[in-house]
Amino acid sequence: MHKHRGYMKKTAFTSAVCAALCLSFPSTAKADDVPDYMKIITLNEGAPPAKNDIAFKNLYALNEGMFPLYEARIALYKKHLRERIPLIMGLFSGDGGRFILYAPGKDPVEAPPPPKVYKMAKSVGHCAMVTYDWVAPLVTTSATDQSWVGEMKAYRTRVQTGIEALDQITDIKPEDRDLMKDTLKQVLAFMDQCLAKGSFTYDEVITYTHGVKPNLAKLIGVSANAQVGHWYGVLEQWKTLLGKDWDKTYALTNTIYVARQNNILFTLLAQFMGEKAINDRLILMETTDFTASPDDMLTGFVRIISDRALGQSFYKDYHLMDYELLGSGGRAAITAEATKRGLKPFLPPLVPFNSTQWPMRIDPTSGSGPSTLEEIK
Repeated sequence: MHKHRGYMKKTAFTSAVCAALCLSFPSTAKADDVPDYMKIITLNEGAPPAKNDIAFKNLYALNEGMFPLYEARIALYKKHLRERIPLIMGLFSGDGGRFILYAPGKDPVEAPPPPKVYKMAKSVGHCAMVTYDWVAPLVTTSATDQSWVGEMKAYRTRVQTGIEALDQITDIKPEDRDLMKDTLKQVLAFMDQCLAKGSFTYDEVITYTHGVKPNLAKLIGVSANAQVGHWYGVLEQWKTLLGKDWDKTYALTNTIYVARQNNILFTLLAQFMGEKAINDRLILMETTDFTASPDDMLTGFVRIISDRALGQSFYKDYHLMDYELLGSGGRAAITAEATKRGLKPFLPPLVPFNSTQWPMRIDPTSGSGPSTLEEIK
């Protein structure tokens, strides 16, 4: 009797386990056997993925799996570089730039911005240009589309206030004050003309822009003198501070498309670091905005320097990784495809990986026309 009860208990237990396993592993279940709430998250029945597609995904997973490994190493490289090399970072900003010194093993030191006259001249110049941007889309509809009137009246008040403010600012040269005031008065006169008439024409807008243009060139000079003089002083101090480490100091600055040619911050650094440092220890990093965060710039810098070590290790060339590796193969492929079609391939000239030429347009024969504001008549 006891044996029988034991057998019954074992049989019941075994049946329960089998039932549980069947529920856990429904190997023969079909789509129709799945509860409705599961159907929205389960795969539809159909042909399984092709073996070729699965194989491709497994192979390409090598590339996808690289990124977390690479990012982890970048953090380590960043730590090592911050401990071992001096770095100067120049960043565009509304204050006339930012310069930050990263001395090895020390906290970053940011220099003070240029004097206020830089921002004042810039503000006045931008006021004149944004007035054009404001009215340009409406030169054919200003009489019927009066949406501009209220905004212009409001901005006119700001312009008038700016003129009055100039008389209260003491730390400015008289000639610079007169230049800014004359520019704002031209803006004010144009606005008054538009508001009195209730409209404006293309010819009136162009008369305004041509009239204010000479002042804009002078305002650029005021801003540039204040900016350049200030940063010269800062870089001189830092060069003295770093002493013998200056010759192993790296520097980088950011640029967007319009600031690539004659990039003021890069050009300032080049005066102190010399031609041989260009594209080696002095780097122009392209970004998508005028402003960039120091941390993003530092990460980009670390990628460049760490990849150079990779280039030396794999290809015996320290600067090769500064260039897209597909470039050489791409050139050959473009040449081959052009030849198939009877076309002449149009390619940039080949230059050494360690070229120290300026990283912007430097060939004066590559175009025609004026090269400076002063040449435009």
